[in-house]
Amino acid sequence: MKRFVLAAVLALGICASLPAQQTSWLMFSPSAQPSTSSNSASFDFALVPELAPPPAVFGFSGLSPKPALPNAPAPPQSSYSSEMAYRWDLAVGYEFIHFDSAPFTANLHGIHTDLTYNVNDWFGLEGSLISAFGSDVFGGEMSKYVLYTVGGRINGGTVRHRLAPWGHILVGGAHLNPQVARESKNGFALQLGGGADWRFHERLSFRGEADYVRTQLYSSSQNNFQIGIGAVLHF
Repeated sequence: MKRFVLAAVLALGICASLPAQQTSWLMFSPSAQPSTSSNSASFDFALVPELAPPPAVFGFSGLSPKPALPNAPAPPQSSYSSEMAYRWDLAVGYEFIHFDSAPFTANLHGIHTDLTYNVNDWFGLEGSLISAFGSDVFGGEMSKYVLYTVGGRINGGTVRHRLAPWGHILVGGAHLNPQVARESKNGFALQLGGGADWRFHERLSFRGEADYVRTQLYSSSQNNFQIGIGAVLHF
């Protein structure tokens, strides 16, 4: 009888422990483990820095600005100084010419037009045109004079100076009326001289100049002079 009671108690104890063992077995079974995808989604890359993706860099506009090249070449520098406000000078004014030759002598009055392109602070390319009318010669025929020359001009001042001296050497031709016998009215001309510009305004100056002029007319050479005053427009 005692053995029967002891066997019954042991059977009841085994039946009571079965549910707890089943629960613990299910927790360690393969079907109870989380999926691989959920593990990878929650993987902490801070534990392995080599596998972490590079961080995106965004600026104010959404993208980071491109860095400047360390060895980028500097922009080319012009030989034209910042002191020179304008490259072009246009001068217009009055001109007096004394022309003396073997056939006749005349004093002429006219207009002098001059255009200069300043290559740099001290040198310019110049073109000059003078048209003048003079006294009557050969029994009432009016003398007419045209001088057209081109060449180089040397500037002695900048916009910082109120008074800017300059000099030039020009070559070209001369045309003169009246005609003498069968001689040509045209001949070679050399113009050498200079002057000074007094700056009244940033764009306006007043000019005075004087030139020696050598011409080749009437089968001979002439040595004459001319003086002028006028205004210069800078642009």
